[in-house]
Amino acid sequence: MTKYYSASYILPVSSEPVKNGVVAINDQGEILKVYSQESAESIKEPIEYHEGIIVPGFVNSHCHLELSHLHKKIQLGKGLLPFIKDVLKEREASDLVIVNAMKKADKAMFENGIVAVGDVSNNSLSKKVKEESSLYYHTFVEMTGFQPDKAEENFKLGLEIKEEFYPLPTSITPHAPYSVSKDLFKYFRTYSEEKENIFSIHSQETEEENKLYRYKTGDFLEFYKSMGIELDFFKPQARNSVQSIIPLLPKNQKILLVHNIYTSLKDIYFVRRFGRDVTWCFCPNANLCIESRLPKLDMFIPHDFNMTLGTDSLASNDKLSILSELKVLGKHFPTIPLTTTIKWATLNGAKFLGIDHYYGSIERGKKPGLNLITETQGVKLSKLSKVQKLV
Repeated sequence: MTKYYSASYILPVSSEPVKNGVVAINDQGEILKVYSQESAESIKEPIEYHEGIIVPGFVNSHCHLELSHLHKKIQLGKGLLPFIKDVLKEREASDLVIVNAMKKADKAMFENGIVAVGDVSNNSLSKKVKEESSLYYHTFVEMTGFQPDKAEENFKLGLEIKEEFYPLPTSITPHAPYSVSKDLFKYFRTYSEEKENIFSIHSQETEEENKLYRYKTGDFLEFYKSMGIELDFFKPQARNSVQSIIPLLPKNQKILLVHNIYTSLKDIYFVRRFGRDVTWCFCPNANLCIESRLPKLDMFIPHDFNMTLGTDSLASNDKLSILSELKVLGKHFPTIPLTTTIKWATLNGAKFLGIDHYYGSIERGKKPGLNLITETQGVKLSKLSKVQKLV
């Protein structure tokens, strides 16, 4: 049976907005056709009309499902390093508590119109939740290890966790420039030269990361000292962190750089010149909650990079909602239209995860899910905008 949904606007994402358009979809959720207002006059079956905007299901490019039990347990607004210390202190809990929190978060993402997630994991506890979920998950098994002599040990541990996720879509990834040694980066590069292994790396979430790489100064020195780690082996690079690690990453893999709050225009030019397949991911709510600052998005747009959105975790965000991230962008960057940012929230994320044949845009043959955004103003969001999952 074919169902027909109409709204004030349809945003197919892969094509121009359709005012008063109609989407035809079958029982399996497959898009059959997008009608213009004029061509929809030929439809004889009932059409379900809505005020608002119909968009594809959202793709959450960066999430930490396993931290869901830390919701409202971390004091925010103190900066990244205090946040990390608090997470390390508070994250221990029973498997039952963690799993139940993950199930609740997974359900909330589904209800918030999210259809696919790039999720960062440090263990395999989330596997069963993901197997039973209605959402598509790609798991990034995150590795840390700033001490060169432990690189091999850390890499083997990460591979073991990756195997535990089989057969779910999974790859191994460095955590961040400040937590992965050059030796460990070499293991990633060798491994990824022979097999598909997309990366998701936290990057420039604090200016302290750049201070560490440029001058070997800043708060990371005290942070590692408090953990009993001496940094005698680390040499300052005289350039920002992202410029230091990009040459260490393979040319043949997709790389998601997440957060990018302290990324400069010089960094962007460097990344572009080095020819890696980079996607920039932004998590506005988490950035405001932790660092009280947003990336300079206007710098990224002219360079035609793939750009995506994420929610980060419930340790750093009040909710796992891509619509909430879009509303923050609309408030702080009013010159960037929804027709641009909706692509970051849907098709671009699907492209990075390699699932754009199925998700990300309202096109014939795809099964992207349909969301209705209400309380809109033409093709703009308002503070009152809400999302309703149609399909």
